[in-house]
Amino acid sequence: MVACVGAFPARPEHYSMSVSKAVHSLSDTTTTEPTTDSNFGTFDEEGNYTPREVVSNDLGMSFADAIDGTIVEVEDGELVHGTVVKIDKDEVLLDIGYKSEGVIPSRELSIRNDVDPSEVVSMGDQVEALVLTKEDKEGRLVLSKKRAQYERAWGDIEAKKEADEIVEGPVIEVVKGGLIVDIGLRGFLPASLVELRRVRDLQPYIGQTVQAKIIELDKNRNNVVLSRRAYLEETQKETRDSFLNNLKIGEVREGTVSSVVSFGAFVDLGGMDGLIHVSELSWKHVDHPGSVVAVGDPVKVQVLDVDFSRERISLSLKATQADPWQEFAETHEVGQLVYGRVTKLVQFGAFVQVGDGIEGLVHISEMSAHHVDSPEQVVTPGEELWVKIIDLDLQRRRISLSIKQAAEGGELAPEYSEHFEVDDEGNWAASEEVEAAWAEFESADAGDEAAAEGGDDAAPADEA
Repeated sequence: MVACVGAFPARPEHYSMSVSKAVHSLSDTTTTEPTTDSNFGTFDEEGNYTPREVVSNDLGMSFADAIDGTIVEVEDGELVHGTVVKIDKDEVLLDIGYKSEGVIPSRELSIRNDVDPSEVVSMGDQVEALVLTKEDKEGRLVLSKKRAQYERAWGDIEAKKEADEIVEGPVIEVVKGGLIVDIGLRGFLPASLVELRRVRDLQPYIGQTVQAKIIELDKNRNNVVLSRRAYLEETQKETRDSFLNNLKIGEVREGTVSSVVSFGAFVDLGGMDGLIHVSELSWKHVDHPGSVVAVGDPVKVQVLDVDFSRERISLSLKATQADPWQEFAETHEVGQLVYGRVTKLVQFGAFVQVGDGIEGLVHISEMSAHHVDSPEQVVTPGEELWVKIIDLDLQRRRISLSIKQAAEGGELAPEYSEHFEVDDEGNWAASEEVEAAWAEFESADAGDEAAAEGGDDAAPADEA
């Protein structure tokens, strides 16, 4: 470099005055030795002034070579470091000491898509970047922060996979089939591996920081597959074992329906999920579990079985509810008459519903006092009629009914006795109270039909 070692005299015309003063000054001193103070020039014995050296060449090379020596040399694929000197909406300029600033396009800033550069870097930030090209068609040095981060992250990810360690990062996207997690690169977390059970709504996970195990790693395909479920299973095994050990068969627990499937419903018991099989949802026949429970419903269930080896819990919802067959058996007995509705015809008779979830069979031999070739000769589905209980088997949950014996009369079941009475011929007929209710209903129904037939042209009754 060129080093300055002193200051120039004020003006050349002052040299003579300075010299004369200096000579006069020297004449007043006791020495005649030349001055050697490095801050000034020197005088010889005759008083001639020699200015001090203003500059010296300490470079050891040409000035051009010195300038070239300050410029960083880069190659494609090289990792470089620099300072953010400008942020635009679609790019960032990075000073890495090269002859020109490097350009980082916005798409090369982050593994996240469609980000604002100002959300990723700030002015003055020190940034590591990968050289994509020393000179593009516009002569620019093009860099990538994202790929530098990717290269750096791969080494860390591979080491953690080798050591069977977990990775951690925020969820940045919901994609088809799962989530994208920022672990320095884009890690794919399948929906089936997000929780211990499958999650249908993944949107709430956006922004959450999650821990996961690496289950697949392929740098050539840029493929990283994660499993949060594996992490949860590993960390919660002790908790699950304790939970299962504390469950007692037959005890009643409260929980929340976590999912509904075709074969039943899963219930979160506060530590693990248990399954209510469709057959244990209700005392009635269930076509689909969704007709009985919905996700989020609070339920009270009984523990039927605990499988420690498979970590499965079997539950029953109907076991916590009153058994309609038991209730029916407690309030009815053989010989009573009950009112029912024909639900289904079969070759050997007809099924009649006589209570909530309670169906009994009228054998073809009990349909009529006369010979019957087929049930269709006597009844049709949906028909309501009186039947007599001729057998009640609670253990096998079977009720045998008779139409022909009901026609001979008998004692009504308790729930009907206050609404029906025996007429003059000994038949059970609806009481006056029931008849009045039916009359009121039929009257209102007839009025509605008349209005419908009259349309807008029909006059109100008081105007007729």
